[in-house]
Amino acid sequence: MEQLFAPWRIEWIKREDKRDTGDGCVFCDLPTRENARENLVVAASEHTFVLCNNYPYNPGHVMVIPRTHTGDYGDLTDAELLDHAKLKQRTFDALETAMGGVQGFNAGLNLGPAAGGSIGDHLHTHVVPRWNGDTNFMPLVSDTKVIVEALSETYDHLHDAFAAQDGTRVERENGPVVIE
Repeated sequence: MEQLFAPWRIEWIKREDKRDTGDGCVFCDLPTRENARENLVVAASEHTFVLCNNYPYNPGHVMVIPRTHTGDYGDLTDAELLDHAKLKQRTFDALETAMGGVQGFNAGLNLGPAAGGSIGDHLHTHVVPRWNGDTNFMPLVSDTKVIVEALSETYDHLHDAFAAQDGTRVERENGPVVIE
């Protein structure tokens, strides 16, 4: 039997508000909730927000997500595209600051059913910080990935890094960093 000790996951299991609203899209629902930290929404701009991935591929794995509910990249307006691109740029900077010593990034969209994305009806760009040698024997011999930092700690580091950037503010306790 495979077992992976992940004590930080209990916070997600015990959360009080487990419902979705609206059309049931988690990416439409999460940025509207009151407690951004609890819902892992770390930063937000007019048309886009940054969400810590609840199932990270690597430490610091986040998603930059347009607020518009669409699975078609061509549906985004020029303003939404620019806002999405600018928030990705800020996300790279925040991850470098928060995670220390980042040596590269994987970043991309899974578009269409054949691309393997689990939520295909709402665009989201994965941004994954990488380090030389950040893989080890665990995925090879046991098909298990070890994430070395709790999501709550990653969130706090990223929140601080976004908040330190020019043109940002935090409006309320447990709120996202607002990018102006």
